[in-house]
Amino acid sequence: IFEDLSLRIAEGDRLGLIGPNGSGKSTLLRVFAGDQQPDSGVVRGAKEVRIGWVPQDIALEGGRSLLSFVKSSVPGRQDLEARLVDTETRYTAIAERHASTGSQSDEEELIEIATELSEVHERLGNFDTLYSEHEATKILGGLGFKTSDLIRDLGEFSGGWKMRAVLAALLFQQPDVLLLDEPTNHLDMPSVAWFSDFLKRYQRAFILISHDREFLNEQITKVVTFEMEGVRQYTGNYERYLTQRAEEEEILEGKAKNLERERAHAKEFIDRFRAQATKAKAVQSRMKALDKMENVELYRKRRTMRFTFPKVERAGADAIRVEGVTKSYGARVILPNVNVTVYRGDRIGIIGPNGAGKTTLLKMMASEIEPTSGTIKLGHNVTPGYYAQHHADLLHPKNTVLQEVASTNDELGHQRVRSVLGAFLFTGDDVDKPISVLSGGERARVALARLLVAPGNLLLLDEPTNHLDLDSCESLIESMAAFEGTMVFVSHNRALIRRLATKIWVVDGGKVTEFLGSLDDYMLEERARLTGEDVKKKAAKAASVPPPAAPKQQTKAVQAKPVEAKPPSAEEEKVRKRDEAKRRDERARKIGPLKKKVEELEARIAEFDAKQKERNDKLCDPAAQLTDKERFAILDALQNEQTKLDELTERWEASQLELEAAEKALAQ
Repeated sequence: IFEDLSLRIAEGDRLGLIGPNGSGKSTLLRVFAGDQQPDSGVVRGAKEVRIGWVPQDIALEGGRSLLSFVKSSVPGRQDLEARLVDTETRYTAIAERHASTGSQSDEEELIEIATELSEVHERLGNFDTLYSEHEATKILGGLGFKTSDLIRDLGEFSGGWKMRAVLAALLFQQPDVLLLDEPTNHLDMPSVAWFSDFLKRYQRAFILISHDREFLNEQITKVVTFEMEGVRQYTGNYERYLTQRAEEEEILEGKAKNLERERAHAKEFIDRFRAQATKAKAVQSRMKALDKMENVELYRKRRTMRFTFPKVERAGADAIRVEGVTKSYGARVILPNVNVTVYRGDRIGIIGPNGAGKTTLLKMMASEIEPTSGTIKLGHNVTPGYYAQHHADLLHPKNTVLQEVASTNDELGHQRVRSVLGAFLFTGDDVDKPISVLSGGERARVALARLLVAPGNLLLLDEPTNHLDLDSCESLIESMAAFEGTMVFVSHNRALIRRLATKIWVVDGGKVTEFLGSLDDYMLEERARLTGEDVKKKAAKAASVPPPAAPKQQTKAVQAKPVEAKPPSAEEEKVRKRDEAKRRDERARKIGPLKKKVEELEARIAEFDAKQKERNDKLCDPAAQLTDKERFAILDALQNEQTKLDELTERWEASQLELEAAEKALAQ
């Protein structure tokens, strides 16, 4: 996993651990925490250094309140309290004995114990000042707990909230070295913002593992990275590391090319003059120089998850309509009377506090659970694809990786499934591993592979970047950006929301509202709400998403049972045929031009779409090596053509409605 590793953590260091899933990041934290011993070497800490450690998964028992758990988590408090009880007991016993005997030695001992008792009280007083109940309550509030939660039994909370409780306890302890392994996985957007501010103010050292690129860039000043050639260290944040790494690769490649050129020239000289006696000395000199030439080992590139969603069929204007939906569990109402519409081409990021109903709303849209009341209607030609936050719940543990993905789409052959799995880094014997032995990151990749083989044209994604390493997150975001269909996703990953979301829905207090500002505006408001600071709000208010008026349903006529039908006469048959011909002519006259117009608009839209995709591909292709002038020209073209495309789409929708109305009128 790692060997011959030397690393010094100084006071106040802010380190980020970078590397793919399975490279050894969590193992290194366990070694630092003392939970795992190295095979060789030694880990030394400063005298009385306190290390705080939050693993990704932890089991907590109930039997105490949330606030009590956090307050009692500080090491040393229980020892002081026990010492206080012992000292008071000894003082009482000697005082009673002294009262009856009046012994001089008892009096001297009482003075000593009183001094010790005063010292213990002073230390406890300092302890309570440093680790006050007010501070514990403040941290719990920042991480999303309500005031009423403070006295609740710890066992009543879900796994995600228990992880928050452990994180709160760790922050309350203020250890000298804080070890954080994906701490934002169980946090919602407001809590991530609060936690980010807390870490910025934290004066002690910490080591952070995170798949959130923005969170890393905000927090760290050093990078420890697990590369193919070993563990490397860089100064700066994540963006600075990427720049330095690219510069190193460029220098190595240049050095390798120069050496190869020198080697080729030396060989050419040796081959040309080897047979000439007058050049023997020069040839020998070149041969020795050639033997001494160093070899430059270029950085080996680690394989990264890479995939592209297939083309999707065009859907109707409304992708999905949620009308009057209520969801409750017993007496507890999660979402009352939700009315929202997802339109074709929308990319909606859903944010809000944990437990507010984000996942519940997405599950109802995906038909994973049924609403208590109300209706959810898919639009014309809409096929949804769903990615669950707890994807392990939807995977069959006894299936192999190949069986699990192949079962999603029976029409795909095994070779195509293997090709898809290769894009998700499952090659060779990996495809025969049972789901039960896979890590969290590997299971996430299996769930994404299942989605790729049958994505539909409406993606419903719940925390898609959880459990993925940074490179895989970046790859997923790029793939989602190129997806041509409609997308609704729940995420606390700010980079993903900023890159993809064209709309932001906030689920909070039983309401689903569209936030009419940016993500930064929302986070500013939430920070002010959580901290109580007098922060000037930006001009962005949440407003309900009004559903378009639903089309009136045509009442289905009841067909009367015919009385004995008589065969038509020759004259009647002649009239019938004449009427049919007349109706065909009328249909051709009224429907033909409208249909032709719709088809022409569809063809033009397809042409515009293809050109826009070509421009996007060119912008995203690093091999294109565009100049700033070329890049700006493409961006201008993208913007101008998008305006035309939007106009064409509006005309297509209007023509489609006109065509449907004309067909209905003729049918009637």
